Amino acid sequence: MYAVVAERSVPEDPLAGLRTGPWPEPRPPEGWATVEVRAAALNHHDLWTLRGVAVLPGQLPVVLGSDAAGVDEDGREVIVYPVIGDPLAGRGDETLDPAVEFLSVHWPGTLAQRVSVPHRCLVPKPAELSFAEAACLPGAWLTAYRMLFEKSGVEPGGVVLVQGAGGGVGTAAVRLGSAAGLRVWAVSRSAEKRRRLTELGAERVLAPDERLPHKVEAVIDTVGEATYAASLKALRTGGRLVLSGATTGGLPPADLGRLFANQLSVVGSTMGTADQLARLAAFCVRTGVRPVVDRVLPLSRVREGLAAMDAGELFGKVVLVP
Repeated sequence: MYAVVAERSVPEDPLAGLRTGPWPEPRPPEGWATVEVRAAALNHHDLWTLRGVAVLPGQLPVVLGSDAAGVDEDGREVIVYPVIGDPLAGRGDETLDPAVEFLSVHWPGTLAQRVSVPHRCLVPKPAELSFAEAACLPGAWLTAYRMLFEKSGVEPGGVVLVQGAGGGVGTAAVRLGSAAGLRVWAVSRSAEKRRRLTELGAERVLAPDERLPHKVEAVIDTVGEATYAASLKALRTGGRLVLSGATTGGLPPADLGRLFANQLSVVGSTMGTADQLARLAAFCVRTGVRPVVDRVLPLSRVREGLAAMDAGELFGKVVLVP
């Protein structure tokens, strides 16, 4: 089958380690299913793997990708949940299983014509969602869903600030939060992205150096080092910073004095559960909210999508069609 593979890690030129072409067909263990991929979406994790940051010893080569939607062996339309773990071992949350594994890390990923996962990782795809829309949900959109509705503690009517709001998680947070009745403020360096974020439902859009009208209850941040200090300063007393990424680096000054003096919380968040993915899909159907797709490309043009993501030229997700 055709697949997109991280063959080696090249920190200074990540696309140099990319290979596309023939790859062995999946050989699923007992209890697993093979899905014919109809659409897959890119994530920053794909670039981190190519840079060698998110790579385990002996991992490469590996098929990239963690997000997909397709058709299983019984002809059912499904969304692929990329977390392979035991909910019981994680106290009801498979992402907390100490032995948790992930597609494109421990197992071949979704940027291929076919992918195999355990049967419990197949979430029914609502007919109302296209394959391209559904393929965006397991990564960025599920991450934003959990950050907003489980981790942030903000109730409808409360104010949440989204850093780096033009990216995949950022646009998802704006759409989901505004649809759920949160007052969403969005920060982006790009004037064009700020205009589009208003169209997505952001109550207020700001450039990174703009002063906030007042402090907020929670900040959603995937940017990391470049925005960490501003995110802490944006929080009201008792506020919460929810982090799910560090695209600009992961070692900012902790600012412990601000943390304890203002009784702030810094909360980490990684993806979500399979049950949350199903509820996210249902939420999209009920509200009419749909993922923001920047572009749809054939799988053979994956380099174009990765380069655009690396340059920050996207508004929403890149979807690839095998």
